[in-house]
Amino acid sequence: MLWLKAFHIIFVVTWFAGLFYLPRLFVYFVEADEPEVRERLKVMQRRLMGITHIGGILAVGFGLAVMAWWMMHAPSYLMHAWFHIKLFLVLLLIGYHLMLVKLVRDCRRDACTWSSRGLRIFNEIPSLLLIAIVILVVVKPT
Repeated sequence: MLWLKAFHIIFVVTWFAGLFYLPRLFVYFVEADEPEVRERLKVMQRRLMGITHIGGILAVGFGLAVMAWWMMHAPSYLMHAWFHIKLFLVLLLIGYHLMLVKLVRDCRRDACTWSSRGLRIFNEIPSLLLIAIVILVVVKPT
């Protein structure tokens, strides 16, 4: 169980690195005027998206493994309200991740219509979700 938790946390950190930094690359992209800079940012976005995919898939995979362990050893643990709220917030993170995929594609086609201010605000979403998830997992308020 502890190994599963450890790898879950490691890949959550990896996933969040991408969730935090990709929107910054989008901000730099929409503010860039030079074609060479925009092309370099496209490459950086694509590569970071790949790492973000790996982190997200493994974070979710190890999270499901932890859930399976709890289901086998203490199924009532998964019935707490805090846990259901956490799962809902993780689904929102997955949705956010999918929005990043769309933004990478839009940037690749030079079709990103977001403003840098909008992207800066969008960049705060994973921080708020991370805070809520950590508080739920550590404090278990419900």
